[in-house]
Amino acid sequence: MKSVQLAAALALALGLSPALAQDAPVQLRLAHFVPPAHPLQATFEAWGASLKAASGGSISLTVFPSEQLGKAFDGYDLARDGVADLSLANPGYQPGRFPLSSAAELPFTISDGKRGNAAVDAWYRNYAQREMKDVYVCVSFLRTNAYFQSVSKPIVVPADIKGMRIRPSDGTIAALVTLLGGSNVQASAPASRDVLERGVADATVFPWGSTLLFGIDKVVKYHLDMPTEMGFFVLAMNKGKYDRMSAGQKKVMDAHCNTEWANKIADPWTEFEENGLDKMAAQPGHVVAKPAPAQVDLWRAAARPLTEQWTRDAAKAGFDTTRALEELNASLAKYNAKL
Repeated sequence: MKSVQLAAALALALGLSPALAQDAPVQLRLAHFVPPAHPLQATFEAWGASLKAASGGSISLTVFPSEQLGKAFDGYDLARDGVADLSLANPGYQPGRFPLSSAAELPFTISDGKRGNAAVDAWYRNYAQREMKDVYVCVSFLRTNAYFQSVSKPIVVPADIKGMRIRPSDGTIAALVTLLGGSNVQASAPASRDVLERGVADATVFPWGSTLLFGIDKVVKYHLDMPTEMGFFVLAMNKGKYDRMSAGQKKVMDAHCNTEWANKIADPWTEFEENGLDKMAAQPGHVVAKPAPAQVDLWRAAARPLTEQWTRDAAKAGFDTTRALEELNASLAKYNAKL
């Protein structure tokens, strides 16, 4: 009895309810596919530390990087099936499975990664339970802009894509490559350097910082400094794991699954990626091309059919696409993230 009373007193001293302090311990395993040096590792660890503190120590988190619990392509299913309790999922790795979310990937839509993180998370919360009903979507956020980077032939205008084999960053870019007469080589971020080194792919679409982190700069030479698109990610949680938490633990979890935390998790990633350009340009043997306004206009025109394709795909899945786009644009405007 004394131990229970002591625990209750400690909980009150920490600003926690006695019930929360006495909850059964919950061990969470979070899986992601980027290496430990990636900023997401540190932010996930900080997120876990905050969970532990807010739950009076009853919720603890272990982070598993580098595809230790499963492949990047399977991120959503790792959480759904309970292989991991939480998992970083890139819906764009499975084109067509989550058509509504790919609106956030449409080229020339979002101006800023940081403000875009908040805008996209706030928007997708209205749809996550419907489109990703097998999991509890904790947060959604963006991978800031990715860029065309090639091995032996520069890419400057859309016509340059014809005949090239390109590792796309997601399904949206894969559709653009197909529209422009190229072919796609499907590979996750960790496998991208390999397909380029082996000559299976001629180019890739990758953000600056990760180009260096994954060693892709050792293979590619030509870079197009034109923000192409932002990737959409979710942190998905196993529903059963969430449901078995106590009411107090669920409250803590919900307080860490919001738009504020979407920014806290993703903002360091955005900074890391954007800081990579100068490092890339400073390396000998690399050619960074900045397209002229007329060339950017060509890319915008080439990407326009992607919105039409998104409309068809999302409507086929039963979504009101006019309303969804209006809401996305309104959220982008609210957070000053509209391109």
